[in-house]
Amino acid sequence: MRYNKQPTDINTQLAILKQRGLIICDEDNALKQLASISYFRLASYWKIFETDKNTHRFANGTRLEDVISLYSFDRELRSVIFTAIQDVEVALRTRIIHFFSMKHGAFWFMDSSMFNNRNIFQTCLDNIQLELNRSKEEFLQEHFAKYSAPSMPPVWKTLEVVSFGNLSKLYANMKDVEVKKQVAKSVGLPQYTYLESWMRSLTVLRNCCAHHARAWNRRYPAMPQMPRRLPLLWVDTQYIRPMKLYAQLCALLYLEQNITPNSQIKKRLLSLLRAYPNNITRQMGFPRGWENEPLWQ
Repeated sequence: MRYNKQPTDINTQLAILKQRGLIICDEDNALKQLASISYFRLASYWKIFETDKNTHRFANGTRLEDVISLYSFDRELRSVIFTAIQDVEVALRTRIIHFFSMKHGAFWFMDSSMFNNRNIFQTCLDNIQLELNRSKEEFLQEHFAKYSAPSMPPVWKTLEVVSFGNLSKLYANMKDVEVKKQVAKSVGLPQYTYLESWMRSLTVLRNCCAHHARAWNRRYPAMPQMPRRLPLLWVDTQYIRPMKLYAQLCALLYLEQNITPNSQIKKRLLSLLRAYPNNITRQMGFPRGWENEPLWQ
């Protein structure tokens, strides 16, 4: 089928929403909202208010303010999540650099023999080179002005500018299981495979937040492993759906215990969740009684 829909102006967009049953209390404000938040972006949020997915009719009583409120909730949620992931990313970057460097020296990330999959290794190395080329960090410019070999700076400089996704792939691809265990145990995880899956899933979540994509009720393709028991405060994983956001929030809060013990992330999350209806938490994958779990106390 060939796409043949034509662009519509904001007044027409508002008329379409009204025709579908959306209540508009203040038309001037509604036009301003649509001028600042695109129709297509808001559509991701008003879908849960629709009673018919073909005609896109809204449930009786649905107001534009309800949609904007949900959009604002998701925006605030992404902000809290992004702050938490920054803490985790910096800490894991630091620990991976430290533990692997202490055993394998300054340039282990350039040694293909230390990795399981040569293709993944080469892709990571190519991406690292691109990131080094793009970076304007003074410590890198000073390094290249002084040294000509090896072709890349030592790991404690180079890995400071690589993406979290690249860092995740490097860690997962490393052959040295003992050092991987050291990194995992340093953040309270008894198995390195747990950390591999958590880093992979948090990379997807981070990118979602960084690109302003809907986060709250998304089904995530990269799912964190949910161990039944962990050394620090944890949750009952029996009824957790790992493809939903709740699982990743639990992983984040667990890591924060070790990385940033006095973090305000939990407090900010609880405050945000309490300000919105319970059906929101259910669609995020929160199980019944979640607020009584040790991790969330």
